[in-house]
Amino acid sequence: MSRAILPATPSDPPLVEEPGLVLVIDDEPLLLRSLQRILRSDDHRTVLAESAAEAESTLADPQLDVVLLDLLLGRSSGLELLERLKRERPEVEVIVITGNASIDSAVGCIRRGAFDYLAKPFDDVHRVRTTVRKALERRRLVRRNRELEAELRERAGAKTLIGQSPGMRTLKRTIDSLRHNESHVLLRGESGTGKELVARAIHAASRRAEGPFVPVDCGSLPETIIESELFGHERGAFTGATGSPGLFRMAQGGTLFLDEIGEVSPAVQVKLLRALQEKEIRPVGATRARSVDLRIIAATHRDLEAMVEEGRFRQDLFYRLHVVRIEIPPLRERRDDIPLLVQHFLAKYRGAGSCVEGVDDATLERLVTSSWPGNVRELENVIESAMALAPGPHLRPADLPRERRLVATETAVALDLPLSLDAYERCALQRALEECGGDATAAARCLGIGRSTLYRKLAKHRIQATRR
Repeated sequence: MSRAILPATPSDPPLVEEPGLVLVIDDEPLLLRSLQRILRSDDHRTVLAESAAEAESTLADPQLDVVLLDLLLGRSSGLELLERLKRERPEVEVIVITGNASIDSAVGCIRRGAFDYLAKPFDDVHRVRTTVRKALERRRLVRRNRELEAELRERAGAKTLIGQSPGMRTLKRTIDSLRHNESHVLLRGESGTGKELVARAIHAASRRAEGPFVPVDCGSLPETIIESELFGHERGAFTGATGSPGLFRMAQGGTLFLDEIGEVSPAVQVKLLRALQEKEIRPVGATRARSVDLRIIAATHRDLEAMVEEGRFRQDLFYRLHVVRIEIPPLRERRDDIPLLVQHFLAKYRGAGSCVEGVDDATLERLVTSSWPGNVRELENVIESAMALAPGPHLRPADLPRERRLVATETAVALDLPLSLDAYERCALQRALEECGGDATAAARCLGIGRSTLYRKLAKHRIQATRR
C-alpha cells in the first residue's frame, strides 16, 4: 500500500491564477482523497475515479483539462488508457503516477504523450501542485494557439460555410464533432451543393489542418491514366513516363478529396480498397509499396447503396469510405440561406468592376422562390451574370437571366398564351400588379420600366392599378 499524501496546509498560497477541471484515476481510495485535498487548495474542480470505467463520463467532458493517471489499475492497464486518451483527446494533459517507477517506464510514458511522471509515495506536496499547474498552463496555451490559428485562417480569407438554416446548422455541428476524429468521410449531395467546400471545412477543422488538402475529380480522369494519377509512377514505367509521386503521396499528412467517387471503374476500386486497408500504395512500375498517412473524404451525387446492390460498386470499399456519412442539403431545402448567399456573391464579384451594391425586394423574392436545380453553383452563376450586365446599383428582375424573371418555373409552364407580343405584355403587367399588391410604382420597378411607361401600357391594355 502506498503511503498517503499529506494534505496541503491552509496557509499555502494558490499556485494557479485560474483553476481547472482535474480527473484523478487511482485504485487506492486513500490516495484519491489525499490528492483531492491537495488540489482543492488551488480551487481545482476534482473528480475521483477508482477505475477507467468510473472515469468514462468525465473523460468525455469537453471542459476536462488534466488527468492524473495511475499506471496500475487492478486488471486494467493505465498505459492503454494513456494511449487511448492521447489518441481521442490529445489536448488533455496526462500526468502519470505510479509506485513502480523506473527510467524506462518514465521514458515510455513521455513518448506516449504524457506531460510528466510522478513516483509514489509523494513526499513533496508542492511538486504535485506545481506539476498540475504547469500541465494546466500548457493545456490553455495550446487551446489559445488553436484559437489564434483559427482567427488567422479566417482573416486570411479561409472559406466558411454560409447559412443559418436548420440543415446548415446541423452540417456545421457535424463538422465540429469531427475535429478530433480522423475517420474517412463520405459526402452525399446533388451537383452544385458545395461538396468540396464542405470537405475543405472538415480538413480545416481537423488535426490535419496543417497538412495538404488535395482535391481530385475522379469523373474527369480518363481510365487509362487514373491509376498513375492517384498512385504515381516510376520513371520509364511506360512510354514518356518521367516519374510522379501521385496524388496519394501528395496528400501525405493531410486530406485527399475524391470527388465523384462513384465514377471510378471496378479495377480502380480494387486498388483504392487495398490502399485504404493496408495504408500503402504501389506506384505504376515500382517494385515495392510506399506507406501513406492521410484521410480520405469521398463525395458523390450518385446512390452508392444502389450501385452496390447492382454490383457496380464494391461493398467492401463502400464500407471503408462510409465510416462517417454527411448529407449536404440542396438549396431548395435551405431557402432561408439564399439572402445570405446573395450578399456573399455580391461582395465577391463587386471588386470585378461591377457597380452593383445590392438587390431590390422583387429580385430577392424571385431568387428565393426559384427551384435551383443547379443549387449554390447555379445561384452564384446567376448573380455574377446579372452583376455583369446591370446598369444600376441594385439588381432588378430585368437584370436576371430570362428564366429567373418568373417567380416559379411551374408558373411559366402553366402560361398558355397565343403567339402575340401584346398578349405576353398584358400578362406581364397583370402579374407585376398582382405580385406588388396593385402598387403601380412597385410594379414598374419590378418590370424594370419607368412609371410613365407603365401607365401608358396599362392604358393601352385597359388595366387599372389600385395604388399609385
